[in-house]
Amino acid sequence: MPISPYASTLNDILNAEHPSLLAALSKRGKSIYFPHAGILGQTAEAKGKSINATIGIAVGDDGAPLHLSSIANTIALPPASIFPYAPGFGLAALRSAWFAELVRKNPSLFASSFTLPVVTGGLTHSLSIAGYLFTDEGDDIIVPEPHWDNYGLLYEQTYGATLSTFPLFAKDGFNLDGLREHLRSHSGKQILLLNFPNNPTGYSPLRFEADDIVMILRESAEAGNTVIVLLDDAYFGLVHDEDVYPESLFSLLANLHERIIAVKIDGCSKEDYAWGLRVGFLTYGMKGLTKDVVRVLEDKTAGAVRATVSNACHLSQSLLLASLRDPSSARDRTHHADLLRRRYKKLKSLLEESSPNFRLLPCNSGYFLCVELADGIDVDRVRRLLLDEYGTGVIALGSLIRIAFSSVPESNMEQLVRNIREACSRASSFAS
Repeated sequence: MPISPYASTLNDILNAEHPSLLAALSKRGKSIYFPHAGILGQTAEAKGKSINATIGIAVGDDGAPLHLSSIANTIALPPASIFPYAPGFGLAALRSAWFAELVRKNPSLFASSFTLPVVTGGLTHSLSIAGYLFTDEGDDIIVPEPHWDNYGLLYEQTYGATLSTFPLFAKDGFNLDGLREHLRSHSGKQILLLNFPNNPTGYSPLRFEADDIVMILRESAEAGNTVIVLLDDAYFGLVHDEDVYPESLFSLLANLHERIIAVKIDGCSKEDYAWGLRVGFLTYGMKGLTKDVVRVLEDKTAGAVRATVSNACHLSQSLLLASLRDPSSARDRTHHADLLRRRYKKLKSLLEESSPNFRLLPCNSGYFLCVELADGIDVDRVRRLLLDEYGTGVIALGSLIRIAFSSVPESNMEQLVRNIREACSRASSFAS
């Protein structure tokens, strides 16, 4: 279908001011735009008028949104912060508050090197919108293995891309050589998806590894490639060991090179312990950002949100904004992070004890850690034994068992590890 004149205008701006960004967009990304001149734009122009017959909600004679008291009475917010549609870009105050949080949590960031976040319907929706904007059918998305299994649904089944994997680990650390060689095998437009802390392994780059990843990406851009780096920061901030790079890689990439486009994909699910609110954000960083380029990126992102879920939940955004403004939230986050760190250290110490049936994979952050079973042991047999005979649930992934220490009290850790050791031993005996 022909591209809308509105989208063409946005593309012309990119062609003039940041052509590598235009080349990085998918066909959908080039075609999408936010309909400022349509119903939404006309509604915005009518805001505050004495008679406003543009809004597609029902209001009372006092101008307040009609609502059910059975809902309003359970929420300590005014009806205007609950029931109307939220703006397509997200609540302006929330976008500004999340921007300020990014600067606070990532002190290496230059505020001028990245856009204002656009609000989405959850972090998975953010990942999907990134696919909408940057992936075409047949594109390869480079991603370390193991990775979150939802990436296949998001990018292969939904957008027709192909996940091109390389092993996450080399010996006991991040596979820097694997990343370098995989990038060299994909010239032109390169899409790299990095998830740190990693689901399922709970690994984040060490400080020197973060620097080396940046060097490898810079080398690729300097070789003439356009590198789109999708940063799935779902578990950002949950660092349990001192030698981990403490910021998002977004800090190192946002102003690195004109042909490196860093896409920060995050939200409140894990960072603010609010999994069910479904509030996500998309933020872009790259060298050479101008006000016009920022506007184009935000317009296209909000247009893709409009085309998929219309807008993110107003109530969830209001609740998150209130939380970000409340001083008690910082104390709660510190308390919860300390709790997770204690569980991690306890479980890791137990699993590091020698076993002929499994080995602990490198881990240092996040919600999870993994053990790799010895050759010949059926991982699903172990999972079924644990489930049926030990009352213990874990996740089986290939030859790995993923353990979510985030959901296991410290008092249960020793029993959990005993159960895993016994189930592995029984499965090993069966295999032999």
